[in-house]
Amino acid sequence: MASLLRTAARLQPCLARPALRSSPLAARRFLATQTDRKQASAAAAVAPAPVADAFEQPFFPDEPAGPIVRTSIPGPKSKKAIVELDKVFDTRSLNMMANYTESFGNYIADLDGNVLLDVYAQIASIPVGYSNPSLLLAATSPSMASALINRPALGNFPQHDWAHILQTGILRVAPHGLNQVFTGQTGSDANELAYKAAFMWKRSQERGGADKEFSAEDIDSSMNNQAPGSPDLSILSFRSAFHGRLFGSLSTTRSKPIHKLDIPAFDWPQAPFPALKYPLEAHVEENAQEEKRCLDETERLIETWHSPPAAVVVEPVQSEGGDNHASPAFFQGLRALTRKHNILFIVDEVQTGVGATGKFWAHEHWNLQDPPDMVTFSKKAQAAGYYFGNPELRPNKPYRQFNTWMGDPARAILFRAIIEEIERLNLVENTRVTGDYLYAGLERLAQLYPDQVCNLRGKGQGTFIAWDSPRRDEVLMKAKGVGVNIGGSGAKAVRLRPMLIFQKRHADVLLEALEKVFKS
Repeated sequence: MASLLRTAARLQPCLARPALRSSPLAARRFLATQTDRKQASAAAAVAPAPVADAFEQPFFPDEPAGPIVRTSIPGPKSKKAIVELDKVFDTRSLNMMANYTESFGNYIADLDGNVLLDVYAQIASIPVGYSNPSLLLAATSPSMASALINRPALGNFPQHDWAHILQTGILRVAPHGLNQVFTGQTGSDANELAYKAAFMWKRSQERGGADKEFSAEDIDSSMNNQAPGSPDLSILSFRSAFHGRLFGSLSTTRSKPIHKLDIPAFDWPQAPFPALKYPLEAHVEENAQEEKRCLDETERLIETWHSPPAAVVVEPVQSEGGDNHASPAFFQGLRALTRKHNILFIVDEVQTGVGATGKFWAHEHWNLQDPPDMVTFSKKAQAAGYYFGNPELRPNKPYRQFNTWMGDPARAILFRAIIEEIERLNLVENTRVTGDYLYAGLERLAQLYPDQVCNLRGKGQGTFIAWDSPRRDEVLMKAKGVGVNIGGSGAKAVRLRPMLIFQKRHADVLLEALEKVFKS
């Protein structure tokens, strides 16, 4: 263990960094308490702290007390680094040049000594803080080292403990009713794999069951990209949706033209997603009618589209498309439609999953009596894939759902450590509590600056909050100047995507910074 701690100290200079008020002794003590993760979790379960008290205590005691802004962003050192990077890598989408060895907890640092409260979190993909000591332990474990240097081709040569890794990690937090997983590489990959599973399931049904063999016509026509071997089927998605940038997932992405220009795409249907009016309580009847309109159009497309849908795919919140929400009743209606028409219901939880909305999975807010057929995940999981429960969603033959890696044990080990950290600190509940506090603060700002905070949405959805701003890009730029990194989505939405360790004291910093921006 001593050697592991020495390794941890070498690999984790930010834990002993005076600039970020970190203490080497405190870091070592923290690491020492994690030497046996099971014992630590068991001890927390035996004597958990009261919820209110637990969430008042900082999860990262040594992170900055607040933002540090020393230069413009980017500053001179960052500008120089960007010039060097641009020689070998496209930097045109660059947000800021980060220094991760100096980033800690909720704060992201750059090369010029600026330290920003990060409520964008790598496009919603950092769950438990930068330089998290618990994740460091997982990263420096022998099992992680083996997974990294002996990365297996899982379909052919799975490692001996792969089932244990899945059962104690990814499947430990499987959505209700889904007890199997197919792992992948990214969110786009997870959705593509789910689409493939849907098509294979649908054609198996049309043939009369999984035991029915492919016909000679199936086999020959598939090699020419013709039906019936390459069937004329589709996936129905929604306007403003984002499901990825690979070929199949891109055909279901409808958020921005820049993603799709010049890329051949499948002729698949898109249904309207509800355009709700806010505040919700003032537009109950109008919003209900809007959701009914969208459900009616969805059913019409299912029944009449020239390439029949094998599945409907939907995000609990249309994140990239502008942070568009719908009510549980809408999603319940979607589930009923997929059952009525014998097609699959795929919920894309790539951005909403793993605690961001105050539930581990956002679709838990819907109170579905019948669970989704597949739930895709990535981002905060630091791994990717899709969950499923129906054994008929396993292809009828090997190699049909296959690639070299079929996921990554190293990422699955990291997700397991993330899950343990979420459970140890009760971070899903923290996100719910903090989200309510933050939303109330934003409501106050909306009253003070109604022309700056429009259509505030995300109430009761943890910290998955957004609003529209007529000067969105200016707000994002000025926020950096007062020490906060925020993201946008769609044409005018300001979206908040804090980490699960975001607490009320961080919300206060954010609210104060926003007020400065609104006043400027």
